[in-house]
Amino acid sequence: MRKILVTGGAGFIGSNLAEKLAADPDNFVVVVDNFLTGKKANVKSLLDKVNVRIIKCDVNNIHDISQVMVSYSFDYVFHYAAVVGVMRTLENPILVLNDIEGIKNILDLSKNTGVRRVFFSSSSEVYGEPVEFPQNEFTTPLNSRLPYAVVKNVGESFCRSYQNEFGLPFTIFRFFNTYGPRQSTDFVMSRFIRAALRNEDIVIYGDGTQSRTFCYIEDNIDAVLSSFYEEKYINDVVNIGNDDETRIKDLAVKIIEITNSQSRLRYTQPLKEGDMNRRKPDIGKMRKLLKRPLLSLEEGIRRVIREGNFYA
Repeated sequence: MRKILVTGGAGFIGSNLAEKLAADPDNFVVVVDNFLTGKKANVKSLLDKVNVRIIKCDVNNIHDISQVMVSYSFDYVFHYAAVVGVMRTLENPILVLNDIEGIKNILDLSKNTGVRRVFFSSSSEVYGEPVEFPQNEFTTPLNSRLPYAVVKNVGESFCRSYQNEFGLPFTIFRFFNTYGPRQSTDFVMSRFIRAALRNEDIVIYGDGTQSRTFCYIEDNIDAVLSSFYEEKYINDVVNIGNDDETRIKDLAVKIIEITNSQSRLRYTQPLKEGDMNRRKPDIGKMRKLLKRPLLSLEEGIRRVIREGNFYA
């Protein structure tokens, strides 16, 4: 039986990953989360699983996480714990920087307890303001200014360094705007959908011409698990996202149309930092992992509306 640790496992992406891993009876899954941004409701479906343990734990505290990792001697670790959300990370930069301790703790304990591979959740934010399109894994300009982006860059460097010095295998996933049911309304997709369902104004920072790509959670998880089960992209970096580029104001209009909402667009001052003009990943590696078409934006939005349960 594979023993797997998922840190940040009560978060949006982490909980979906843990749920899919736990569906395989050959996996024993331990979910840890400090519940700062994770939700207990996200792991409710895992409570009665015989092959799952859920532990409140802060990975940034070495005494806390070491007891878990030494006790279970994991085969694999998915390190997804992080302070997330644009406004939260902008308003709490020191809290964000503290996540570097968690990265060090996970890698130190992994190399000392025989972990076979660490999967690190990085972010499209490492690209900063991009210098080429689509953004590929080999061009990573170090022009990041935000603490969140800096921490992800540092985390990637730690993964490579531990592999070089200690032989600890890793895979880095750079996530681009993943969305779906359970997502907090700290994020643009769920915030827009909630506003539209309530017929409230949809607030857009700046003029709305900034573009993003949106990846449905199922596409994210299936690609990640393909890398895990098929042992692909070891000691490598993979963009996880969608390459269908959409302007933010066009996203709002599409959501209004799909929900038949009376909402109006309301423009406000752009964010002082962190709102890059464009995001569009090269997902060649991800397509090889997924082996099927990605879900369309319209169908993804409809699924979120049907399933609901995203959180404020």
